[in-house]
Amino acid sequence: RFLQQCAEDNWQVCNCTTPAQYFHALRRQMHRDFRKPLIIMTPKSLLRHKLCVSKLEDMTGKTSFHRVLPDDAQKDLKKADKIKRVVLCSGKVYYDLYEKRAEEGIDDIALIRVEQLYPFPHETLVKELKQYKNAEFIWCQEEPKNQGAWYQIRHRFFDLVSEKLELKYAGRPMSASPAVGQFSLHVEQQQKLIQKALY
Repeated sequence: RFLQQCAEDNWQVCNCTTPAQYFHALRRQMHRDFRKPLIIMTPKSLLRHKLCVSKLEDMTGKTSFHRVLPDDAQKDLKKADKIKRVVLCSGKVYYDLYEKRAEEGIDDIALIRVEQLYPFPHETLVKELKQYKNAEFIWCQEEPKNQGAWYQIRHRFFDLVSEKLELKYAGRPMSASPAVGQFSLHVEQQQKLIQKALY
């Protein structure tokens, strides 16, 4: 609902995936010379996630909030041409994708995190995506298709990619409720959307 009301540069909506990002989002909010509402969507499960950590230097020095986090495992631009698929996501689903990719030894898929959903980081994403010339693009989310960010930001992605490229969706089907209400079914759906995003 917050994303539905995003217009006219009215506020900021972020989905931080690291402690450093969360810290810098709050710090940026306090140090700016203007005031604008900040909505941060951060699930409690990341508080205890073994991969959701930051180094001390990530919070000090010249570091700042990044609207988009590139794939650390694919930093070498020489490898960019070998990337066959770029999975864009936001939030904790990144860690499920990251773990599955590592488990399967996949090296031709890049994972890019959109940390700020609004205002949408057009310039940063254009710069990031243009290096992947031979890749297809997927948006992955764990929320149902009619919830989460897909319907609110997909048109913004279409502005970024050329008409020859298609942005595909990997996630849960539409649902009237935000959760299935049964843990085993939730896990099954989660595994399916991860499979769809990576294969």
